[in-house]
Amino acid sequence: MKPFRPSLHTLLAAVTVFAGLPAMRANPTDPDLQALREQVQALEQQLKALAHQIEVREKAAATAAASAPKVNITDKGFTFASADNANSLKIRGLVQLDSRLFFDDGGGLANNGFVLRRARLIAEGTFAKNYSFQLVPEFGGSSVSILDANFSVAVDPSLSFKFGKFKSPVGLELLQSDSWTFFNERSIVTNLVPNRDLGVQASGEVLNGALNYTVGVFGGVGDGGSSNNADFDNEKDVVARLFAAPFRNDAGSPVRDLSFGVSASAGREKTAAGRTAGYKTDGQQTFFAFNATTIADGQTWRVSPQVDYRNGSFGAIGEYVISAVNVRPSASGLKTELRNKAWQVAAGYVLTGEDSSFTGVSPRANFDLSAGTWGALELTARYANLKVDDAAFPLYAAPASNADEATSFGLGLNWYLSKVVVFKFDYYQTNFGFNAAAPATSATQILRQDEQVLISRFQLSF
Repeated sequence: MKPFRPSLHTLLAAVTVFAGLPAMRANPTDPDLQALREQVQALEQQLKALAHQIEVREKAAATAAASAPKVNITDKGFTFASADNANSLKIRGLVQLDSRLFFDDGGGLANNGFVLRRARLIAEGTFAKNYSFQLVPEFGGSSVSILDANFSVAVDPSLSFKFGKFKSPVGLELLQSDSWTFFNERSIVTNLVPNRDLGVQASGEVLNGALNYTVGVFGGVGDGGSSNNADFDNEKDVVARLFAAPFRNDAGSPVRDLSFGVSASAGREKTAAGRTAGYKTDGQQTFFAFNATTIADGQTWRVSPQVDYRNGSFGAIGEYVISAVNVRPSASGLKTELRNKAWQVAAGYVLTGEDSSFTGVSPRANFDLSAGTWGALELTARYANLKVDDAAFPLYAAPASNADEATSFGLGLNWYLSKVVVFKFDYYQTNFGFNAAAPATSATQILRQDEQVLISRFQLSF
């Protein structure tokens, strides 16, 4: 039984009743009784004043609590928000340390070692619910840079605008967070799509969320390239993307989490900055690059059909890219349109039963040796191919020092100790193909044998 705790009003009533008891036994005109009554009345007034003060303080405390800013620390970062959540600031971070170990490379390449692949302190904020910003500096690599710097205006779920520097919406895997791809490195398909660029885009969801659209105008960059913080030329790219999830509202359907679509870009590029700086393998070694004198001059376009599928612990993505660029061997040389093509299929299965997701795996229980829990384990596999247009050789690229095709197979194991800490272990093997004019032995040492590399990653992401 709970202990009895009388309220102030109950005490007032008790005092009043008690004060009336002597009147039943004594002369009402007795001076002592009259003085007692006056004391009781004074006490009643004091108690009422005290009760009023307590009520005022409780209301003030409730009002202050309702308007006090909120601080929330979770595995998604540090969030500071106003009481109504209309204004907020989120601080997140990403650190990735990679170990790269190459096999059967002849021993003459200094490519084994540790790499601080990414080191970012990310700031995201919202003002008045509809206005947001993102700032992502990169401290990894050889120099500090600004990857993303943009702000958005949300009109409603069907329409929002984004301004600044951010990922161009062409490649499917490229649009996935750097923290949650199946493999440590994105596939060789990503060589053919633009990375981050300066621009303006409109996007939104329509048809009850079943269709997502994006359309924008960007400065334009070469394959695999990113813009710096300025773009002073007349050549711009128009980019569009449609991505549909037609079954997302069909509860229980095996294709509920099937999404597919197509993206495209079109524009014009000039100078050496308008063509790729080079195509890289899974081990981040360059297997193709244009001659230093080759320049872009004319129309560029890309088309990429793409698909993402999730069903419980199973997930898969697939994409195909055609990238076309007009190039000259020099400022006055013959212009030719080259069409390079690539495709990939990648899949993952969470061995411990958690759901596969485009935004990563959340373990049911974090790794805790004393509790006997081990986090989540995911097995992944990937097959990819990139083919350079044969017309690139020998006028625009040297057949003696470049491969014209790369075919890659990857197998990986991801160990999610928690949503924040992940260990990834990937093995990649890449086979190279060569143009008919290439010599029997490539002039580039990394191309003299297939690339075989084990990349281990230790990741902290919040």
